[in-house]
Amino acid sequence: MSFLRFIFPLFFLISIFVASNAQLSATFYASTCPNVTEIVRGVMQQAQSTVVRAGAKIIRLHFHDCFVNGCDGSLLLDNAAGIESEKDAASNVGAGGFDIVDDIKTALENVCPGVVSCADILALASEIGVALVGGPTWQVLLGRRDSLTANRSGVDSDIPTPFESLDVMRPQFTNKGMDITDLVALSGAHTFGRARCGTFQQRLFNFSGSGSPDPTINSTYLPTLQATCPQGGNNGNTFENLDKTTPDNFDNDYYINLQNQEGLLQTDQELFSTSGSDTIAIVNRYASSQSQFFDDFASSMIKLGNIGVLTGTNGEIRTDCKRVN
Repeated sequence: MSFLRFIFPLFFLISIFVASNAQLSATFYASTCPNVTEIVRGVMQQAQSTVVRAGAKIIRLHFHDCFVNGCDGSLLLDNAAGIESEKDAASNVGAGGFDIVDDIKTALENVCPGVVSCADILALASEIGVALVGGPTWQVLLGRRDSLTANRSGVDSDIPTPFESLDVMRPQFTNKGMDITDLVALSGAHTFGRARCGTFQQRLFNFSGSGSPDPTINSTYLPTLQATCPQGGNNGNTFENLDKTTPDNFDNDYYINLQNQEGLLQTDQELFSTSGSDTIAIVNRYASSQSQFFDDFASSMIKLGNIGVLTGTNGEIRTDCKRVN
């Protein structure tokens, strides 16, 4: 009897998960906004032509949105009555790309008013942004709806900071239904984009209170980083490439950098430098095969986009991504 009591709620939860994801479809807007992909691509191409980090900014927003309360566009909400914006949480301070989302939303509202959700905009724009700089493509499932609230406190508990050990990151992924391959594959999004000095400066001079730099930083890479982000300097708006080799392209050089101890963030280098970790073999596999990385990244992005989605009559379709209707 106790076994049945355990099985029934488990089956019920699995059924809900499968049913919610089953409502997502690549053709969700086929009759209501058939040109949705072309419209999003047009805005992303324009953004990419003026801001080389456009794709990197959008995919960060998508990841940070999905890991807190699911892929529901809650990250996009500004402060309002009853809403504490997730934008103000420490892990989201400095996040960019909100203006690009607004431009996409405006373009869609002009053609298909009240139809395409902000959560779906993030999913679509992420795939397009990756493809525009040489990365893989994947079939983006659509039909998400937007949340009516935000969860600022959830950002602090659910989003990995740049200073985490692998032991901290693992449960943050597994709690979302993601596995270790997803963790390593999605970390590969750091093959493009930039990071502020404050996200890695703790590695350069006094790592973990040791009085010395992080020993997992390549000794020839270290002086370059120290010159960019000097100790005691005013480095708040100084950026460094996440991928030192091909910073504006989506490729597998990120993993080769890790093998060479040239990962910028602690969370990057942990994937290769944590002794005995099962992540090392995955890093090596991606470093030797870009096609394997691309295949796994695409699969992991689809899984990411399925986390905690609102469908059917849940939530709403915002007309302005910054505020509830």
